[in-house]
Amino acid sequence: MDYYQILGVEKDASQEEIKRAYRALALKYHPDRNKEEGAQEKFAQINNAYATLSDPEKRAHYDRFGSEPQTGGMPGGGAGGFSVEDLFSQFFGDAFFGGQGGRRGNVKPRGEDLQVDAEITLEEARDGAEIEVDVDRLTTCDVCEGSRSEPGSTPKTCTTCSGSGYVRHQQRTILGSFVTEQPCQTCRGEGVLITDPCKKCKGRGRIINTEKIKVKLPKGIDGGYRLRVTGQGNDGPGGAGDLYVHLTMKPHPHLKREEEHLHYVAELGITEAIFGGKIRVPTLDGDKEVEVKPGTQHGEYTRLRSMGMPRLQGGGNGDLCVHFKINIPSAAKLSKEARTHLEAYAKVVGEHPDDHKEGFFEKLGKAFRGE
Repeated sequence: MDYYQILGVEKDASQEEIKRAYRALALKYHPDRNKEEGAQEKFAQINNAYATLSDPEKRAHYDRFGSEPQTGGMPGGGAGGFSVEDLFSQFFGDAFFGGQGGRRGNVKPRGEDLQVDAEITLEEARDGAEIEVDVDRLTTCDVCEGSRSEPGSTPKTCTTCSGSGYVRHQQRTILGSFVTEQPCQTCRGEGVLITDPCKKCKGRGRIINTEKIKVKLPKGIDGGYRLRVTGQGNDGPGGAGDLYVHLTMKPHPHLKREEEHLHYVAELGITEAIFGGKIRVPTLDGDKEVEVKPGTQHGEYTRLRSMGMPRLQGGGNGDLCVHFKINIPSAAKLSKEARTHLEAYAKVVGEHPDDHKEGFFEKLGKAFRGE
């Protein structure tokens, strides 16, 4: 059995490369995560390989003789062997096993995390509103209170593991004894067997409910963000998981958002652009009167200071930018009277529509657009 091949590294791999490879494989094949057949054996092989290759002296002996040095045991397991849990806990820290620092069989698993999507409006994002989302989550059964047994019945202690939730496997070789601990296959690591399952939850300990969960939005939040609501995932023996809310922004009928700034396109007629005036512009606080300066050109804009969105990081608000678009009427849609007046205007300013290949109104449109 080639330890380097088990970890998927070269023989000249550095300690950091060995450590990184071990961590990735241990997470993949850990019995608490991987229930596939053969995963437990693979996990034990990975830990044996790392226990040797992570120790410079043992690695040197292995490179020379192709086996571990016979020391009568390995660190963490006392006389006669080592504990896979101890090795794994030393590498990842007690937090991997729920922060208990003890045996895995005594650590109750937390409920699963959940994810939902929520569409919000600009107004809700601007105000930091509180929204509600519908969540289908597993909650503790109200009949058996999570015990999974019918009220009045008592679970039976697993005789395979004597209620510990895991079993020890000892392998004797010429190099010494190796002991590994794995979840009990009979009770699936729980230490008890349910003889009379709860009728309501069918022995699962949880039932599914649709609940309305309130979510507080940070002011200025945008689509694409994900919010975490602690403790609103599925219930579990060790507590509830978390709820993750993915936000999308509902399109506004008039305004377009770019980070903290809002944009609005105001359409003007020719005379409005020439003579100026006042127009009504929609904002998140209702319509606001905006002045159009005489001679406004197509593509120009004005800013309404601090009427945009709150900045997520930093104080203050962005602006509302009002962009002016000059509408040039089609000659075919002009009334006879309007055409007569425009042609008279053209003669006054020295324009002669009939003398140009390009139509007068097309040229007039380009002039207003600044082309």
